[in-house]
Amino acid sequence: MAKEKKAKKPILWKDRKRTFLGLPWSFTKYRVDEDRLYLETGFFNSTEDEVRLYRITDVTLKRSFGQKLLGIGTIHCDSSDVTMKNFDIKNVKNPKKVKELLSRLVNESRLRNRVYTSERISGEPHEHEGQLPPEDFDHPDGPEQ
Repeated sequence: MAKEKKAKKPILWKDRKRTFLGLPWSFTKYRVDEDRLYLETGFFNSTEDEVRLYRITDVTLKRSFGQKLLGIGTIHCDSSDVTMKNFDIKNVKNPKKVKELLSRLVNESRLRNRVYTSERISGEPHEHEGQLPPEDFDHPDGPEQ
């Protein structure tokens, strides 16, 4: 019986960390498919880490004056992943487009995996915290009126 190969998911975005001149002369690589964000670092000794997109809780774009001049930026992500709580996707080209793509993919992944979050206001837990929402919330636009 032959082993079945899993079909690779298409890479939706990839880039390298860029140097102070905006050139991709780095051993840090980033790539995203529809489910995960991968970060690979190193040359002789390398590490590849991944975070499932539905675990990302916040995406922020940070750009210094120098980064703006070079057309690059850093995307800061907060996540609920055990090994990658808060991390940066440093010095990437077209950072606004990448941030928007990542935000859209995170939202789609949360809907596909039925992951819901609750928010705290003034430190008080929301009354439905930790509970799944009612069936009406299966629709991405919320309950029907």
